Amino acid sequence: MNTPIVSVVGTSDSGKTTLLERLIPELRARGYRVAVVKHDVHGFEMDKEGKDSWRLKRAGANAVIVSSPTRIALIQDVERDHSLEELRERLRLDVDLILSEGYKRGVHPKIEVYRQAHRRELLCTEQDNLLAVATDVPLPIGVPCVHIDDHKALADLIEERILRPGLGSTAADAQ
Repeated sequence: MNTPIVSVVGTSDSGKTTLLERLIPELRARGYRVAVVKHDVHGFEMDKEGKDSWRLKRAGANAVIVSSPTRIALIQDVERDHSLEELRERLRLDVDLILSEGYKRGVHPKIEVYRQAHRRELLCTEQDNLLAVATDVPLPIGVPCVHIDDHKALADLIEERILRPGLGSTAADAQ
């Protein structure tokens, strides 16, 4: 069975990372193993200039793996952006759930972060597999709206609809 994926989407500075920072420990406290994929459409540099891994990469290695007793990191050149499905298949992580920040055009269930101060329309619709909206204002839409600071209700929703579908209701049903 494929590891389920839920994407947290929203505009820049909407609070996606902050939401994930609160959601991850809540899911971990419930016993779930969680991985996160951060989508960066602008490209990024993870390595630090002067470090051995940076020097080896600069010397021409197509991939550098840094391994220690507590962590593994892979730095690899790619020729195109990879979908979440491709990353899931390629990395085969031993986790119960993959959360992503970004990938708003992907097919996986999404939680959109929406703030009234941004004064814009939602990025996603129910047709975009919108699971919920984490927001600071009530919205008249056909999916659950959860207060942006209520990470427990969002974890309930993920647990009920994604991790344990069909196993009964949770606090998210009371919303």
